[in-house]
Amino acid sequence: MTSGAETSAGADVSFGIDIGGTKVLGIALSPSDVIVAEARLRTPTAPSHSDLVEAAGDTGVEVAYAIADVVAQLDAAVGARPDAPAVGVGAPGMVDRQGRLRFAPNLPHAHGVNWRVLIGERLPGRRIVVENDANLAVLAEHRLGAARGYQHVVMVTLGTGIGGGLIVDGRVQVGGRGFAGEIGHMVVDPAGPPCPCGRSGCWERFASGGGLGLMAREAALAGRLPEVVALAGGDPEGVRGEDVTAAALAGDPDARRVIEQVGWWVGFGLANLACVLDPECFVLGGGLVGAGDLLLDSARRAFEELVEGGGTRPETAIVTAAFGERSGAVGAALAARYGGLG
Repeated sequence: MTSGAETSAGADVSFGIDIGGTKVLGIALSPSDVIVAEARLRTPTAPSHSDLVEAAGDTGVEVAYAIADVVAQLDAAVGARPDAPAVGVGAPGMVDRQGRLRFAPNLPHAHGVNWRVLIGERLPGRRIVVENDANLAVLAEHRLGAARGYQHVVMVTLGTGIGGGLIVDGRVQVGGRGFAGEIGHMVVDPAGPPCPCGRSGCWERFASGGGLGLMAREAALAGRLPEVVALAGGDPEGVRGEDVTAAALAGDPDARRVIEQVGWWVGFGLANLACVLDPECFVLGGGLVGAGDLLLDSARRAFEELVEGGGTRPETAIVTAAFGERSGAVGAALAARYGGLG
Protein backbone atom coordinates (compact mmCIF):
# COMPACT_ATOMS: atom_id res chain seq x y z
CA MET A 1 0.00 0.00 0.00
CA THR A 2 2.75 2.45 -0.86
CA SER A 3 2.46 5.10 -3.51
CA GLY A 4 4.68 7.87 -4.85
CA ALA A 5 1.65 9.94 -5.81
CA GLU A 6 1.11 11.34 -2.33
CA THR A 7 4.66 11.93 -1.11
CA SER A 8 4.13 15.71 -1.00
CA ALA A 9 1.43 15.33 1.64
CA GLY A 10 3.62 17.16 4.20
CA ALA A 11 1.88 17.81 7.49
CA ASP A 12 -1.30 16.15 6.25
CA VAL A 13 0.35 12.80 6.85
CA SER A 14 0.81 11.13 10.22
CA PHE A 15 3.81 9.08 11.31
CA GLY A 16 3.71 5.70 13.01
CA ILE A 17 6.70 4.13 14.75
CA ASP A 18 6.88 0.52 15.96
CA ILE A 19 9.61 -0.35 18.49
CA GLY A 20 10.49 -3.99 17.91
CA GLY A 21 12.96 -6.33 19.52
CA THR A 22 15.29 -6.00 16.52
CA LYS A 23 14.18 -2.89 14.60
CA VAL A 24 12.53 0.50 14.92
CA LEU A 25 10.15 0.71 11.95
CA GLY A 26 8.47 3.93 10.86
CA ILE A 27 5.88 4.73 8.21
CA ALA A 28 4.14 7.85 6.95
CA LEU A 29 0.41 7.41 6.35
CA SER A 30 -1.51 9.73 4.03
CA PRO A 31 -5.03 11.03 4.78
CA SER A 32 -6.32 8.40 2.35
CA ASP A 33 -4.56 5.62 4.33
CA VAL A 34 -1.74 5.01 1.87
CA ILE A 35 1.77 4.31 3.16
CA VAL A 36 3.83 6.98 1.40
CA ALA A 37 7.22 6.51 3.10
CA GLU A 38 9.03 4.00 5.28
CA ALA A 39 12.22 4.05 7.34
CA ARG A 40 13.85 1.65 9.76
CA LEU A 41 16.86 1.35 12.07
CA ARG A 42 18.18 -1.45 14.22
CA THR A 43 16.85 -1.31 17.78
CA PRO A 44 19.72 -0.09 20.00
CA THR A 45 20.87 -2.61 22.58
CA ALA A 46 23.72 -0.68 24.23
CA PRO A 47 24.03 3.00 25.21
CA SER A 48 26.34 5.33 23.30
CA HIS A 49 25.16 8.65 24.80
CA SER A 50 26.51 7.79 28.27
CA ASP A 51 25.94 11.18 29.86
CA LEU A 52 22.32 11.31 28.75
CA VAL A 53 21.69 7.69 29.65
CA GLU A 54 22.90 8.36 33.18
CA ALA A 55 20.71 11.45 33.42
CA ALA A 56 17.70 9.51 32.21
CA GLY A 57 18.22 6.75 34.77
CA ASP A 58 19.56 4.23 32.22
CA THR A 59 16.15 3.85 30.58
CA GLY A 60 15.54 3.94 26.83
CA VAL A 61 17.26 7.09 25.67
CA GLU A 62 19.03 5.29 22.83
CA VAL A 63 15.72 4.02 21.51
CA ALA A 64 14.35 7.57 21.69
CA TYR A 65 17.30 8.76 19.59
CA ALA A 66 16.59 6.00 17.06
CA ILE A 67 12.93 7.09 16.89
CA ALA A 68 13.99 10.69 16.29
CA ASP A 69 16.32 9.53 13.49
CA VAL A 70 13.52 7.52 11.87
CA VAL A 71 11.19 10.54 12.10
CA ALA A 72 13.86 12.71 10.45
CA GLN A 73 14.04 10.24 7.56
CA LEU A 74 10.26 10.31 7.19
CA ASP A 75 10.25 14.13 7.31
CA ALA A 76 12.75 14.20 4.46
CA ALA A 77 10.77 11.65 2.46
CA VAL A 78 7.44 13.51 2.63
CA GLY A 79 8.75 17.07 2.66
CA ALA A 80 7.14 17.85 6.01
CA ARG A 81 6.32 21.50 6.68
CA PRO A 82 7.05 23.35 9.96
CA ASP A 83 3.70 22.18 11.38
CA ALA A 84 5.26 18.74 11.58
CA PRO A 85 3.25 15.50 11.46
CA ALA A 86 2.03 13.94 14.69
CA VAL A 87 3.88 10.81 15.75
CA GLY A 88 2.35 7.64 17.15
CA VAL A 89 4.67 5.16 18.86
CA GLY A 90 4.01 1.50 19.59
CA ALA A 91 6.10 0.08 22.43
CA PRO A 92 6.25 -3.57 23.51
CA GLY A 93 5.28 -4.64 26.99
CA MET A 94 3.17 -3.13 29.73
CA VAL A 95 2.64 0.52 28.77
CA ASP A 96 0.45 2.46 31.18
CA ARG A 97 -2.01 5.22 30.26
CA GLN A 98 0.64 7.90 30.85
CA GLY A 99 3.01 6.35 28.30
CA ARG A 100 5.39 4.83 30.86
CA LEU A 101 6.83 1.38 30.17
CA ARG A 102 6.30 -0.62 33.34
CA PHE A 103 7.70 -3.94 32.15
CA ALA A 104 8.90 -5.44 28.85
CA PRO A 105 10.73 -8.79 28.95
CA ASN A 106 12.20 -8.30 25.47
CA LEU A 107 13.24 -4.65 26.01
CA PRO A 108 14.67 -4.77 29.55
CA HIS A 109 16.97 -1.77 29.22
CA ALA A 110 13.93 0.50 28.83
CA HIS A 111 12.03 -0.50 31.99
CA GLY A 112 10.53 2.52 33.72
CA VAL A 113 10.99 4.93 30.84
CA ASN A 114 8.25 7.47 30.16
CA TRP A 115 8.21 7.18 26.39
CA ARG A 116 5.93 10.16 25.93
CA VAL A 117 8.31 12.48 27.78
CA LEU A 118 11.57 11.00 26.49
CA ILE A 119 10.48 10.97 22.84
CA GLY A 120 8.79 14.36 23.17
CA GLU A 121 12.07 15.90 24.32
CA ARG A 122 13.70 14.77 21.08
CA LEU A 123 10.74 15.76 18.90
CA PRO A 124 9.68 19.14 20.33
CA GLY A 125 6.52 20.73 19.01
CA ARG A 126 4.91 17.49 17.89
CA ARG A 127 1.94 15.61 19.23
CA ILE A 128 3.22 12.29 20.59
CA VAL A 129 0.88 9.36 21.18
CA VAL A 130 2.26 6.23 22.87
CA GLU A 131 0.46 2.90 23.14
CA ASN A 132 1.27 -0.79 23.40
CA ASP A 133 2.40 -2.06 20.00
CA ALA A 134 -0.11 -4.92 19.74
CA ASN A 135 -3.00 -2.59 20.62
CA LEU A 136 -1.94 -0.45 17.69
CA ALA A 137 -1.59 -3.49 15.43
CA VAL A 138 -5.15 -4.61 16.14
CA LEU A 139 -6.36 -1.04 15.56
CA ALA A 140 -4.80 -1.09 12.08
CA GLU A 141 -6.12 -4.51 11.14
CA HIS A 142 -9.61 -3.70 12.44
CA ARG A 143 -9.87 -0.31 10.73
CA LEU A 144 -8.10 -1.06 7.48
CA GLY A 145 -6.93 -4.66 7.28
CA ALA A 146 -7.78 -8.30 7.78
CA ALA A 147 -10.30 -7.76 10.63
CA ARG A 148 -12.55 -5.23 8.90
CA GLY A 149 -16.20 -6.04 9.50
CA TYR A 150 -15.61 -7.98 12.73
CA GLN A 151 -16.63 -6.52 16.09
CA HIS A 152 -14.78 -9.02 18.32
CA VAL A 153 -11.15 -9.62 17.39
CA VAL A 154 -7.95 -10.91 18.99
CA MET A 155 -4.67 -9.89 17.37
CA VAL A 156 -1.74 -12.20 18.12
CA THR A 157 1.68 -10.86 17.15
CA LEU A 158 4.15 -13.73 16.80
CA GLY A 159 7.53 -12.02 16.88
CA THR A 160 10.46 -12.30 19.27
CA GLY A 161 7.73 -12.86 21.88
CA ILE A 162 3.94 -12.78 21.64
CA GLY A 163 1.82 -9.67 22.00
CA GLY A 164 -1.94 -9.37 21.97
CA GLY A 165 -4.53 -6.75 21.06
CA LEU A 166 -8.24 -7.00 21.79
CA ILE A 167 -11.29 -5.57 20.02
CA VAL A 168 -14.57 -5.92 21.93
CA ASP A 169 -17.77 -4.43 20.51
CA GLY A 170 -15.70 -2.67 17.86
CA ARG A 171 -13.31 -0.88 20.25
CA VAL A 172 -9.76 -1.56 21.39
CA GLN A 173 -9.71 -2.74 25.00
CA VAL A 174 -6.72 -1.91 27.21
CA GLY A 175 -7.95 -2.94 30.67
CA GLY A 176 -7.97 -0.99 33.90
CA ARG A 177 -4.31 0.10 33.77
CA GLY A 178 -3.49 -0.36 30.10
CA PHE A 179 -1.98 -3.83 30.41
CA ALA A 180 -4.67 -5.99 28.80
CA GLY A 181 -3.52 -8.30 26.03
CA GLU A 182 -0.27 -9.62 27.55
CA ILE A 183 -1.27 -13.03 26.24
CA GLY A 184 2.26 -14.25 25.55
CA HIS A 185 2.82 -14.63 29.27
CA MET A 186 -0.02 -17.02 29.95
CA VAL A 187 1.73 -19.99 31.54
CA VAL A 188 0.96 -23.10 29.51
CA ASP A 189 3.56 -25.43 31.08
CA PRO A 190 4.87 -24.59 34.57
CA ALA A 191 7.75 -27.03 33.97
CA GLY A 192 8.60 -25.42 30.64
CA PRO A 193 11.63 -23.36 29.65
CA PRO A 194 12.45 -20.12 31.47
CA CYS A 195 10.98 -16.94 30.03
CA PRO A 196 12.61 -13.47 30.00
CA CYS A 197 9.67 -12.31 32.14
CA GLY A 198 11.11 -14.31 35.05
CA ARG A 199 8.67 -17.21 35.04
CA SER A 200 8.73 -20.53 33.20
CA GLY A 201 6.56 -22.11 30.52
CA CYS A 202 4.96 -18.97 29.10
CA TRP A 203 3.08 -19.41 25.81
CA GLU A 204 5.62 -17.33 23.92
CA ARG A 205 8.38 -19.80 24.80
CA PHE A 206 6.59 -22.32 22.55
CA ALA A 207 4.70 -20.32 19.93
CA SER A 208 6.78 -17.25 18.98
CA GLY A 209 9.73 -16.66 16.68
CA GLY A 210 11.94 -16.84 19.75
CA GLY A 211 10.26 -20.08 20.76
CA LEU A 212 10.83 -21.53 17.30
CA GLY A 213 14.54 -20.71 17.57
CA LEU A 214 14.75 -22.25 21.04
CA MET A 215 12.98 -25.43 19.92
CA ALA A 216 15.18 -25.71 16.84
CA ARG A 217 18.44 -25.22 18.79
CA GLU A 218 17.45 -27.97 21.21
CA ALA A 219 16.77 -30.31 18.26
CA ALA A 220 20.02 -29.29 16.54
CA LEU A 221 22.09 -29.93 19.67
CA ALA A 222 20.48 -33.37 19.85
CA GLY A 223 21.83 -34.14 16.37
CA ARG A 224 18.68 -33.39 14.37
CA LEU A 225 17.92 -30.69 11.75
CA PRO A 226 21.13 -31.05 9.66
CA GLU A 227 19.80 -28.85 6.84
CA VAL A 228 18.92 -26.11 9.31
CA VAL A 229 22.33 -26.33 10.99
CA ALA A 230 23.95 -25.99 7.57
CA LEU A 231 21.99 -22.78 6.97
CA ALA A 232 23.26 -21.52 10.34
CA GLY A 233 26.87 -21.99 9.22
CA GLY A 234 27.30 -25.37 10.84
CA ASP A 235 26.82 -24.17 14.42
CA PRO A 236 23.82 -25.71 16.26
CA GLU A 237 24.00 -22.93 18.85
CA GLY A 238 23.64 -20.37 16.06
CA VAL A 239 20.35 -21.74 14.69
CA ARG A 240 17.63 -19.08 14.44
CA GLY A 241 13.94 -19.26 13.69
CA GLU A 242 14.60 -17.77 10.25
CA ASP A 243 16.84 -20.74 9.40
CA VAL A 244 14.08 -23.19 10.27
CA THR A 245 11.55 -21.26 8.19
CA ALA A 246 13.89 -21.11 5.19
CA ALA A 247 14.59 -24.85 5.35
CA ALA A 248 10.91 -25.68 5.80
CA LEU A 249 9.89 -23.56 2.81
CA ALA A 250 12.59 -25.34 0.79
CA GLY A 251 10.92 -28.67 1.65
CA ASP A 252 13.14 -30.03 4.43
CA PRO A 253 10.89 -32.52 6.29
CA ASP A 254 12.63 -32.13 9.67
CA ALA A 255 12.22 -28.36 9.58
CA ARG A 256 8.62 -28.71 8.49
CA ARG A 257 7.90 -30.88 11.53
CA VAL A 258 9.32 -28.21 13.84
CA ILE A 259 7.15 -25.53 12.20
CA GLU A 260 4.10 -27.77 12.54
CA GLN A 261 4.92 -28.31 16.21
CA VAL A 262 5.07 -24.56 16.79
CA GLY A 263 1.82 -24.20 14.84
CA TRP A 264 0.22 -26.70 17.24
CA TRP A 265 1.26 -24.50 20.16
CA VAL A 266 -0.20 -21.46 18.41
CA GLY A 267 -3.53 -23.25 17.98
CA PHE A 268 -3.41 -24.47 21.60
CA GLY A 269 -3.15 -20.89 22.85
CA LEU A 270 -5.86 -19.64 20.51
CA ALA A 271 -8.22 -22.34 21.81
CA ASN A 272 -7.65 -21.15 25.38
CA LEU A 273 -8.21 -17.51 24.39
CA ALA A 274 -11.44 -18.44 22.61
CA CYS A 275 -12.80 -19.88 25.86
CA VAL A 276 -12.30 -16.52 27.58
CA LEU A 277 -12.92 -13.97 24.83
CA ASP A 278 -15.03 -15.72 22.15
CA PRO A 279 -13.70 -13.65 19.24
CA GLU A 280 -15.14 -13.82 15.75
CA CYS A 281 -11.66 -13.52 14.30
CA PHE A 282 -8.03 -14.12 15.26
CA VAL A 283 -5.46 -12.10 13.30
CA LEU A 284 -1.92 -13.48 13.34
CA GLY A 285 0.91 -11.05 12.71
CA GLY A 286 4.64 -10.81 13.34
CA GLY A 287 7.64 -12.38 11.69
CA LEU A 288 6.67 -15.97 12.46
CA VAL A 289 3.77 -15.87 10.00
CA GLY A 290 6.44 -15.82 7.30
CA ALA A 291 6.36 -19.60 7.67
CA GLY A 292 3.14 -19.40 5.65
CA ASP A 293 0.44 -22.02 5.28
CA LEU A 294 2.52 -24.68 7.02
CA LEU A 295 2.22 -22.80 10.32
CA LEU A 296 -1.29 -21.51 9.68
CA ASP A 297 -2.76 -24.89 8.70
CA SER A 298 -1.20 -26.54 11.77
CA ALA A 299 -2.61 -23.80 14.03
CA ARG A 300 -6.07 -24.12 12.53
CA ARG A 301 -6.08 -27.91 12.95
CA ALA A 302 -4.99 -27.66 16.58
CA PHE A 303 -7.57 -24.97 17.29
CA GLU A 304 -10.40 -27.06 15.82
CA GLU A 305 -9.32 -30.10 17.85
CA LEU A 306 -8.83 -28.27 21.17
CA VAL A 307 -11.38 -25.45 21.32
CA GLU A 308 -14.37 -25.92 23.61
CA GLY A 309 -17.40 -27.09 21.68
CA GLY A 310 -15.36 -28.16 18.68
CA GLY A 311 -17.51 -28.46 15.57
CA THR A 312 -20.66 -27.32 17.35
CA ARG A 313 -19.58 -23.70 17.82
CA PRO A 314 -19.73 -21.13 15.00
CA GLU A 315 -16.58 -20.90 12.94
CA THR A 316 -13.83 -18.58 14.19
CA ALA A 317 -11.73 -17.05 11.42
CA ILE A 318 -7.95 -17.38 11.79
CA VAL A 319 -6.27 -15.07 9.29
CA THR A 320 -2.92 -13.36 8.76
CA ALA A 321 -2.39 -9.62 9.13
CA ALA A 322 -2.97 -7.61 5.97
CA PHE A 323 -0.13 -5.22 6.84
CA GLY A 324 2.37 -7.88 7.88
CA GLU A 325 5.19 -6.46 9.97
CA ARG A 326 3.83 -2.94 9.41
CA SER A 327 0.58 -3.43 11.37
CA GLY A 328 1.90 -1.79 14.53
CA ALA A 329 3.34 1.18 12.66
CA VAL A 330 0.13 1.70 10.65
CA GLY A 331 -1.91 1.58 13.87
CA ALA A 332 0.50 4.06 15.46
CA ALA A 333 -0.04 6.46 12.56
CA LEU A 334 -3.82 6.14 12.96
CA ALA A 335 -3.51 6.82 16.70
CA ALA A 336 -1.37 9.87 15.94
CA ARG A 337 -4.03 11.14 13.53
CA TYR A 338 -6.90 10.70 15.99
CA GLY A 339 -5.06 11.39 19.23
CA GLY A 340 -5.38 7.87 20.62
CA LEU A 341 -6.96 4.48 20.08
CA GLY A 342 -10.41 5.96 19.49
